[in-house]
Amino acid sequence: MAYDLEEQEQLENLRAFWKKYGNFILTVVIVVALAAAGWGFWNRYQNSQAQEAAAAYQQLMQAAQAKDVAKVRESAGVLFDRHGGSAYGGMAALVAARAYIDAGDAKAAKVPLRWAIDNAHGDEFRHVARLRLATVLLDEKAFDEGLKVLDVQVAGPYAAEYADRRGDLLLEAGRADEARSAYQQALDKLAPNSPLRRLIQLKLDALGTGAAA
Repeated sequence: MAYDLEEQEQLENLRAFWKKYGNFILTVVIVVALAAAGWGFWNRYQNSQAQEAAAAYQQLMQAAQAKDVAKVRESAGVLFDRHGGSAYGGMAALVAARAYIDAGDAKAAKVPLRWAIDNAHGDEFRHVARLRLATVLLDEKAFDEGLKVLDVQVAGPYAAEYADRRGDLLLEAGRADEARSAYQQALDKLAPNSPLRRLIQLKLDALGTGAAA
């Protein structure tokens, strides 16, 4: 095919352009294609992981309801190992701990609670785990250890519960004055309509305080 001078000049310019930038363009195209494929794979992987975690959590709940402690331990282990960085890990820890306590095995319950404190995704799970672990330690009369578990800076909705639980530990440890102070702190942090106010006020009254609800 014959080309006129203008077409030949355009072809030469195109060849020169491709010679200069062709490899770069191909690289960009390949990178974009790989990124798109990788993103699609990642989304499919994430969806698969979420479905697997949900299924394992459902198995855990069923095992807990059936009081099948061995199955609880197995399902919780799967969630900790494979999905510990998700919210399912924290939920699994709390469910497993409750199942162990219901089965009368407080020692076993401490394991998932400590896991949640160290590894759970989200402060809420960590706070609940600390409060529940402190309750287990209170029942075991491990008062100093329980106070250590609660020895963290807490703000927001859990601050009053931390103070109340500290009060329980201090009272059982024979430190009534410190317990009274902790209960009063809990009252001060609670909302006026909180259902916990009456219970904490009863504890204060039992200690001989005249604080108002």
